[in-house]
Amino acid sequence: MNYVDGFVIAVPAANKQKYIEHAKEAAALFKDLGAIRMVECWGDDVPKGKVTDFRSAVKAQDDEVVLFSWIEWPDKATRDTAMEKIMEDPRFDAMAKEMPFDGKRLIYGGFQPILDV
Repeated sequence: MNYVDGFVIAVPAANKQKYIEHAKEAAALFKDLGAIRMVECWGDDVPKGKVTDFRSAVKAQDDEVVLFSWIEWPDKATRDTAMEKIMEDPRFDAMAKEMPFDGKRLIYGGFQPILDV
């Protein structure tokens, strides 16, 4: 099975188009480095929970929308190599300076799929 990087972030609703443009640039970069697929999902039904939830996890403000995203890689080795290369890529440096969200509240992690039906 493929390897997956998952992300959750809060984005100001007013920055939706800027985020889409940012995500398209990121997708091109990740694909150049071996990603198979990148999916970005704009929150549509993200309720507040009693104990925990997506909104509180990223400290989303009332004017922000929660995004759920993932990148699929052919394997962990490809992903690990890509993550090393991305830190040296000038395209990533430029993108990091113009992020349409607060990167300090980004939640991310790598995941090994255990079921894909």
